[in-house]
Amino acid sequence: MQANDVRLLKGAAIPTALAGLAVVVVATVLAGGKGALGAAIGLLVVSVFFTVGLVAVSYASRVSPMMMMTAAVVTYAVKILAVMAMLKAFEDATAFEPKAFGWAAIVCTLAWTVGEMRGFMKLKMLYVDPEGRVPGQGDSR
Repeated sequence: MQANDVRLLKGAAIPTALAGLAVVVVATVLAGGKGALGAAIGLLVVSVFFTVGLVAVSYASRVSPMMMMTAAVVTYAVKILAVMAMLKAFEDATAFEPKAFGWAAIVCTLAWTVGEMRGFMKLKMLYVDPEGRVPGQGDSR
């Protein structure tokens, strides 16, 4: 991973961890150990899924913009299918509180998204060539 990608990952992961820990504390107070476990699982699922997506897109971006977009779409589709499979597999689970899991997933997703957007804004990466040159063509000056 490049330094920008690591900064972006830290910028999203830290607020997510803090928000997730807050949800775990609230879930512990409201629902006891099962609530804490559900919230912790929600935090873990969101953190792993978003990290996998970011790492996949980061590595694919070194290959080409087309590969980067393909990696983003494929990882998104796989993650959606995996979440659906997890929800189906654990729909009758009694080991943890499903509401705590759901709230943790929502809060952590929002925290990750806001952290990632803030990270992108702070990177100040150029997305156009400021001198207007076309890639692949020699300097015409």
